[in-house]
Amino acid sequence: MTETVPHIPVLLDEVLDALAIAPGETHVDGTFGAGGYSRAMAGKGARVIAFDRDPDAIREGQAVAAASDILLIAGEFSRMRELLAEQGIESVSGLTLDIGVSSMQLDRADRGFSFQADGPLDMTMSQAGMNAADFLNEAAEEEIADVIYRYGDEPRSRRVARAIVMARPLERTGQLASVVRRALGHKPHDKKDPATRTFQAIRIHVNRELEELERGLEAAEALLEEGGRLAIVTFHSLEDRIVKQFLRNRSGGEGGGSRHMPEKQASAAPTFAKPAKAVRASEAELARNPRARSATLRSAIRTAAPVSSSSSARSARP
Repeated sequence: MTETVPHIPVLLDEVLDALAIAPGETHVDGTFGAGGYSRAMAGKGARVIAFDRDPDAIREGQAVAAASDILLIAGEFSRMRELLAEQGIESVSGLTLDIGVSSMQLDRADRGFSFQADGPLDMTMSQAGMNAADFLNEAAEEEIADVIYRYGDEPRSRRVARAIVMARPLERTGQLASVVRRALGHKPHDKKDPATRTFQAIRIHVNRELEELERGLEAAEALLEEGGRLAIVTFHSLEDRIVKQFLRNRSGGEGGGSRHMPEKQASAAPTFAKPAKAVRASEAELARNPRARSATLRSAIRTAAPVSSSSSARSARP
């Protein structure tokens, strides 16, 4: 296992500003991770309910949760409406999501998320179901190419997919990284490792991250009370585009739907007020935490308008 570095919550002060916590309010942290946001939210006087689908985060977070009186629940944030109902909670005052892979996951070679150190080709956040090796060793070449192109924005995805199929079976991250580097060419002085896009794409696909985000946004829309605050931190353009489109559409602006999130009817009352301007890390934060460079915070406030029945049904489904 590689040596881990301390987890530093990204845009923490800005997230807290967006949540505007009043003591006694109920707030949700849908992506607990190492508990940085949750602890800070509890420190502001919130009653915090946190979720994570990673068993490691749940197990290792018990002490943090107990010390700050945080209710930590195992499960995907897309299911938080259903899981909160089991706790007798139907609405909340604030909700935050920190989307994507955590530094805890990246820094542990045995989780298989990174090509920086060799490990099993896993990449599953929930440590269950189809993993990266299953997908790469069983999927058709065309499907692999499509995933790498769609989620990794890799222009030479077909070349990479062909190389992967020819190298099967793949079981280790080091194997996959070598295959991709050979397929694309890798020079020691290159600023970006050519395997970066492929690893990102496979991770997003295996964990259904974009669908999880879309369903999580709908769940948040249904859970937030009038005046409730939503704060979402994303780390790449695919995620940010989904959040930006959702908030624009739900605040009465123009915006098309997606295959998971159909466009809201123009006649429906906006469920969110006009979103705040996107926020990115300051130079001071970047000096402390280089991983914040790609982070974007988008936030908005819930109106009194009811959620459409179709959106409500989708966010509540198991």
